[in-house]
Amino acid sequence: QVQLVESGGGLVQAGGSLRLSCVASGRTFSSYAMGWFRQAPGKEREFVTGISWSGILTYYADSVKGRFTISRDNVQNMVYLQMNSLKPEDTAVYYCASDPSQYWRTKNPWDYWGQGTQVTVSS
Repeated sequence: QVQLVESGGGLVQAGGSLRLSCVASGRTFSSYAMGWFRQAPGKEREFVTGISWSGILTYYADSVKGRFTISRDNVQNMVYLQMNSLKPEDTAVYYCASDPSQYWRTKNPWDYWGQGTQVTVSS
């Protein structure tokens, strides 16, 4: 199986930045799409961003375009989420996720999940 562990969450002021990290262990990490989802209180989990195994293709939710950047390092088995210009509405538990499907862009749910890390953005 694939194991995912997130880190880097915390409390930040609106307009600030935060970088989340996710380390993957297990089999064929470099062949899996990686991504980030988030779940705010009282809301369903939503897709934030995803990146293909090659790192060439990336997709972002409209709500984070221009502010968040996903990247991956297949040598270190890491995926990152750089979050800039944070807003209170970004407050959520952020989950690292991975999926082996070539149709990961439309697949729901993804196969593998981390434990989540809390991001809180204050006004």
